[in-house]
Amino acid sequence: MITVTDLAKEKVLGVMKDEQRDGAGLRISVQDGGTSRVAYGLSFVAPDDVDPADTQIDAGAFKLHVAPDQVKFLEGATLDFVDGLEESGFKVEAPNAGAPKPEGPVAEKIQQVITDRINPAIASHGGFVDLVGYKDDIAYLRFGGGCQGCGGIKATLQNGVEGMIKEAVPECQGIMDVTDHASGKNPYYQP
Repeated sequence: MITVTDLAKEKVLGVMKDEQRDGAGLRISVQDGGTSRVAYGLSFVAPDDVDPADTQIDAGAFKLHVAPDQVKFLEGATLDFVDGLEESGFKVEAPNAGAPKPEGPVAEKIQQVITDRINPAIASHGGFVDLVGYKDDIAYLRFGGGCQGCGGIKATLQNGVEGMIKEAVPECQGIMDVTDHASGKNPYYQP
């Protein structure tokens, strides 16, 4: 499920030794899985704090712990340690963690509008948009951050997002919001 490189194992064991964490495991967590804003977290798990619901993966000298709702994001992941001029530290690469990437010339144009115009405009509210599909001239969008569950999402979609996309990509005939707004944890405007 998760591959841990030899260098990453060495570095984890070094930190465990330095911090006197004998017998500890390592939790890998995913924040904003399934979105373009995916991030990873690493933390130690004391033997007394192991959650029995976790998936445990034997990494040799220690165990990796993954919460049940995050297993799908970390399938096929690699934990590595990099030490370079531009990047240094633990690095998780997980091909299943980010947002799906719709393909094709129209989807690429829509993604460019989202990247260059829409996401910078709604970032001030802590929001972002992911293009999750494009089929039959309809763009399927998922809103996140401050836009997920926001009471102003209808206005944002109709007066901003839809207009920007249709103006820049006339092949796109409609926009469909596929966001689960009920699960939004920090909406910019309360509904």
